[in-house]
Amino acid sequence: MTATGTFGLSREARNLHWLLGNLVEEVPGVRSVAVVSSDGLLLLSSDPERSAAPVEDRRTTGPRGSSADLATIVSGIGSLTVGAARLMDGGGVKQTMVAMEEGSVFVMSISDGSLLGVHATPDCDMSVVAYHMALFVGRAGHVLTPELRSELRKSMESTQ
Repeated sequence: MTATGTFGLSREARNLHWLLGNLVEEVPGVRSVAVVSSDGLLLLSSDPERSAAPVEDRRTTGPRGSSADLATIVSGIGSLTVGAARLMDGGGVKQTMVAMEEGSVFVMSISDGSLLGVHATPDCDMSVVAYHMALFVGRAGHVLTPELRSELRKSMESTQ
């Protein structure tokens, strides 16, 4: 997200946008990134312009996996793995990874119940992606307060 896209946001919100931008730009193979609230709402996106576009436009402008689609997938995977962990008495879910022929999806828990989701290329270095996700979670988890989640949610709604 560009600096103009963060105009009017708090310093904490701008910092999260910056961290997310770095994750996308610095980690080879990352296609898109989404931060999703514990109730499944998209809070932060690596491509807000595409996530706000109609589905037909998103399919013609690039591969599936826009942040809006990724947010839905991340929320579903998060819910499924939390349910599985409860059934297996496994404790909290820290990270989930789905490897496919044409890419990978990583989901990592953030301390407040929010989730970080990454869609990556099939040839990405999974350990590098997971490491950078953990850095993001470590830096973002303590600032993702209810007030900041509300601000981010409103910001995402205004781009749509």
